[in-house]
Amino acid sequence: MKTSLLFIICLTLSLGVYAQNEVGKSVTVTINTIKNDTGKVILGLHTTDTFMKTKALQTQTIEIKDGKIEATFSNIIPGEYAILALHDENNNKKMDFSPNGMPKEDYGLSNNPMSFGPPQFNEAKFKVSTEAITLNIIF
Repeated sequence: MKTSLLFIICLTLSLGVYAQNEVGKSVTVTINTIKNDTGKVILGLHTTDTFMKTKALQTQTIEIKDGKIEATFSNIIPGEYAILALHDENNNKKMDFSPNGMPKEDYGLSNNPMSFGPPQFNEAKFKVSTEAITLNIIF
């Protein structure tokens, strides 16, 4: 009896894990324009609810090699997202600003919008649906 119950529980759990992998898609991000290999690049995957407000849904910190990085966010459910990327040259895990409020470190967003104010979700958003996505962010 215990063996049968244990088998049913294991089977149910394994099917649940398989189903989760089928739901989400991957979002792969490349950045090929990093000015040096100092520090790391921090990437955050956001929804409109988290963008510039709270922590990202998923975060990755990637080492730079030859001015390039590649990162993949996995199991992303369908919806609208944006990615913020920061070249954290001094490894303090935050963006540094000059006294006049301008960023000292390079950053970029999905869709590579050219804005002269704070980043906006609507300019950086992209849609995850039925296919894996590859994005290139420019610093």
